[in-house]
Amino acid sequence: MTLKIGILATGITPDPLISEFGSFGDMFERLFDQAGHTFDYVHFDVRDGEFPESSTVCDGWIISGSKSNVYENLPWMQKLKVLIREIYQADRPMLGICFGHQIIADAFGAHVHRYPGGWGVGLHEYSLTKDVQGLGLAASKFTLSVMHQDQVLEKPEAAEIVAESSFCPFAVLQYDNRILTFQAHPEFDITFETRLVQHLRGQSVPESDADKALEGLTVSGASTDSLAIAHWMAGFLLRNQTKPETESSKGAVAHTG
Repeated sequence: MTLKIGILATGITPDPLISEFGSFGDMFERLFDQAGHTFDYVHFDVRDGEFPESSTVCDGWIISGSKSNVYENLPWMQKLKVLIREIYQADRPMLGICFGHQIIADAFGAHVHRYPGGWGVGLHEYSLTKDVQGLGLAASKFTLSVMHQDQVLEKPEAAEIVAESSFCPFAVLQYDNRILTFQAHPEFDITFETRLVQHLRGQSVPESDADKALEGLTVSGASTDSLAIAHWMAGFLLRNQTKPETESSKGAVAHTG
């Protein structure tokens, strides 16, 4: 049976880029397809109050990135944090990316705020702090696209650190075998990241930070380990595939509330 994955959209691609690259949810679908993993997808724009009827209408969940700040604590964010804890209690696998990484940490009581070290932009390298079976990365390091000014500033009590860098000590967090989160963006390929940095240069991202990032993105041979990370994420979602039939087999229904 093909797993049904609910994508909880907390943001959208900037207007000048969306026609070419699609939404963040589209990018996840494209990445998993490129990695050879087939899922059924249901999209919920939680910013507009579009939430699933329950935590169990899907077999697994993904929370996307966003330009919003977790500490704004808007009503939709408060409702999303309740859903995050319900998904955890329901033992459904969940992935969190960038804002998703941050709001999950916030839902579990950690402090998330503006990082004193400034913007993370372009390509960043991370080191694994534990072995991830089957990942096959050289020297236990991986590179992904990043775009963030906020960070998780303390480790949630319920989580363990799976990857880190000097710039981002809590880069990848895992909560038991239920939640896996990344500060970076596995779904952002080199082309999109380059265009995004160019678009945000001198707006939200300082020109000096953007220019340094663009140097790394445009150098010959620039690449990410997104496909390897996609296999990791897919394996995490697939851990529930042998569980008995649940509400997800009846279909997922979005509603406004």
